[in-house]
Amino acid sequence: MATRGTKVERHSVSEQPHELKYEAKKTGTTPKKVEDAKKAAGSNQRSAVEKKIK
Repeated sequence: MATRGTKVERHSVSEQPHELKYEAKKTGTTPKKVEDAKKAAGSNQRSAVEKKIK
């Protein structure tokens, strides 16, 4: 069982619709704003995206 992939996945936000919806619900915003924050941050790292949203 590989654990590396699991750790990487927890720390990033992918382009998949369910990931965007989850992050939007978590931060109290819309999936579109999460997608825009990802582009503005230039990264898909969860911490960087959450900083751009706030």
